[in-house]
Amino acid sequence: MSAALAPISTVEELYVVQRKELAELFGYESRNKYEIRVGGQPWLYAAEQGKDLLGALMRQLLGHARTFEIHVFDMARTPVLRIVHPFRFWLQRLEVFGASGERIGEIRQRLSLFKKRFDVLDASGRVLLEVASPFWKPWTFTFQEGGQDRAVVQKKWSGLGRELFTDADTFRVGFHAGLSTPAKILVLAAALFVDLQYFERKAG
Repeated sequence: MSAALAPISTVEELYVVQRKELAELFGYESRNKYEIRVGGQPWLYAAEQGKDLLGALMRQLLGHARTFEIHVFDMARTPVLRIVHPFRFWLQRLEVFGASGERIGEIRQRLSLFKKRFDVLDASGRVLLEVASPFWKPWTFTFQEGGQDRAVVQKKWSGLGRELFTDADTFRVGFHAGLSTPAKILVLAAALFVDLQYFERKAG
């Protein structure tokens, strides 16, 4: 694990803030970019890769069904995480890798009619945390282990202008005591999954 991620072991909460471009006001689907803040200060940045014409075309035509990667960087622009979204028309998935290529785990959507359900899996494929957000709590995602709350991702109100005219979102990520460092990293990746799957406007 990159040394830049070590502070997450003691962090109790952080914020994931989506960064939008002006073109998205007119329906253009640009690359997903995020700023990750701790104590109100920037700590990490995350950006979808693929600046070429083909990448732009796939974003407009396929939305988040397409294959794409999000790389997470520290303040010195050194990569610390690689998050891979394989081609999926339904039951979406994010695979999470360290900077040196080691597998950390994945986020895997589950079939559900009335709840937003997904699991957080470790590197061996074992379910670490389960999420089942009911439809009457659309902005809150509670992560549980054996029925006990272990973390939470909450979409925060961004103000009337941002909510009406953009899909730029801000998420609070809260960790309960005793959660391991790899699990915290996966919950951070799950906050991106929540935005991509449930709040981002899809192309087309």
